[in-house]
Amino acid sequence: MSSRRYALVSPCRDEEDHLPTTLASVAAQSEPPAAWVVVDDGSTDASPKILADFVAEHDYVRVITRQGRDDRVLGSAVVEAFEEGVAALDLDDYDYVVKLDVDLDLPPTYFARLMDLMEEDPRLASVSGVACVEEDGSLVPERGSAEMSVGMSKFYRVSAYRDIGGFVPMLMWDGIDCHTARAHGWRVRSVDEPDLRFRHLRPMGSSDRGLLRGKRRHGRGQYLMGTHPAFLLASTLVRTRDDPPVIGAAHMLAGYVAAAAQGADRFDDEEVRRQLRRFQLESLVIGKRRAVRRWEERTESRWPGREQSAAVEHAARPEGDPAHAAGRSARQVGRPGRRVVPGALFRSR
Repeated sequence: MSSRRYALVSPCRDEEDHLPTTLASVAAQSEPPAAWVVVDDGSTDASPKILADFVAEHDYVRVITRQGRDDRVLGSAVVEAFEEGVAALDLDDYDYVVKLDVDLDLPPTYFARLMDLMEEDPRLASVSGVACVEEDGSLVPERGSAEMSVGMSKFYRVSAYRDIGGFVPMLMWDGIDCHTARAHGWRVRSVDEPDLRFRHLRPMGSSDRGLLRGKRRHGRGQYLMGTHPAFLLASTLVRTRDDPPVIGAAHMLAGYVAAAAQGADRFDDEEVRRQLRRFQLESLVIGKRRAVRRWEERTESRWPGREQSAAVEHAARPEGDPAHAAGRSARQVGRPGRRVVPGALFRSR
């Protein structure tokens, strides 16, 4: 069993309105973090003072201050701030590393439950709860996908985080990491349970000058990630019901088309993009849940922990069990898992 040590890393910029709530909800966790690095990315409001007061009372927290930027640069700046926080940690000291936004209100057993899920499934790379907004006293989930961990709460197994090479400093980094992990043989989930629903204090996609701008940015990010045009069109139709109706989906489509017309640079791992497009096309035909299962089945042999897991299972068998010798022979001839799935996997079944 793991030691259940987790470290939080939180980029922060001008969050005085939401920061106290997040700080209080982390302090109230039934299993507190072993470390928490908050990277203040040039705040000009009261955030530094709020953080200083909290650090004075909680010895597991430290603050790194970066020089301020003139503009809010989403995607790359968030990842760069996060990576600076990670660099201040020795990940060998932790089982899990978490990218946590500071505009959240978490239930008190949130991280304990995520660690339970990780221990139940050693192939799980990243897991999260479900982001919600409060409406009439009830928590209403924001739009999301069960096969993705949400960007504002990325709870990662350290070994998986290292295996995917960390986060990519570009728009849609919080989708690219999930697809890369799955291409490497891992699983990723967001889990909707009462104890894993958390309050998102800022509507998704509204942090950079409004919802419509956020919709266009999302469409652009989909292009950069490598999303198939057919899947994007289907997603646009589904999202016509989201607020603001129709126009929001139109802005998302416009962002994708504009990025394509500009020839914007896409995520540079062509193999992951190929796997992503196959998954998306399969989703349109057989449904996303079955398509996720098929993707995970295709890449199971590439999971880095496969041999270790097999060795544990083998050791638990009696010496006289025929599977004992068979397992030993398989391990002797097996090759270490590669990080890139060969193109043969993309031939039609």
